[in-house]
Amino acid sequence: MQPILFELPGGFKIFGYGLMLFFAYIASINMTAWRARKGHLNPQFAFDLSTWLFIGGLVGARAFFVIQYRDRFDNFLDIFKIWQGGIVFYGSLIGGTLALLLFWYVKRFPFLPMADAIAPALCIGLAIGRFGCFLNGCCYGDRCDLPWGVSFPNVSAPFKDQVAKGLIPPTATHSLPLHPTQLYSTIDGLVLMCVVLAFWPHRKADGHAMALYFMLYAITRFMVEQLRNDESAQIYGMTISQIISIGVFTFGVCLWFISLKFGRPRYADTHPPFEYSVE
Repeated sequence: MQPILFELPGGFKIFGYGLMLFFAYIASINMTAWRARKGHLNPQFAFDLSTWLFIGGLVGARAFFVIQYRDRFDNFLDIFKIWQGGIVFYGSLIGGTLALLLFWYVKRFPFLPMADAIAPALCIGLAIGRFGCFLNGCCYGDRCDLPWGVSFPNVSAPFKDQVAKGLIPPTATHSLPLHPTQLYSTIDGLVLMCVVLAFWPHRKADGHAMALYFMLYAITRFMVEQLRNDESAQIYGMTISQIISIGVFTFGVCLWFISLKFGRPRYADTHPPFEYSVE
């Protein structure tokens, strides 16, 4: 855990969480542009879309967190302190999807092919963003007796949670070992990226890469949630994120079959490779 990576002259602090979000944003944009070009799309679509996705994703992620953990905010200004952590990936996914639909309504670009280009970008964004969660000490796991269990310092949320539950005394210096669920999610994002990229050229219809991402992420997120300890069960012993995972998986299945109807023939099979015009 390293919430503040370093401090610049003048007392300006660089937060690890915020820096990882910035890296995730840059990596996601360039990944989308690369895959767009591979799909014979104009890469400029990715850069134009990035601002919409960033704003929509960030607002959705923060709004989801504020609604879910509204009791943690002492005043209105605390809502805007995102550099200290406190965004929800599913909120980002929902907000980003709405932004994508709005941008498509305005620009009318090839929707399903662009969705496929975005799919691996979501994976790399997830991987980097969750490493930021590890640096911040949020999204922590449950008790872990395995060799890779991680203990967090006494300023962290998991330490305070264990003190509140009477598991450790307030005088302790570190929490009991926990599952590093943030790193599990980072590995999950990297593995999903490799799977989606490997599947990408073999998809039968535009939209299948995104559908595959939705289904696989929903499954792995449901599993990781079983090991987390920062969110209590809500319905039938499931957390809110697990309930949403079921919905996301269902949406992925629906998108798979919708793509078979509207995503064939593939855009890349009917359009020449994109070439920049030289004037």
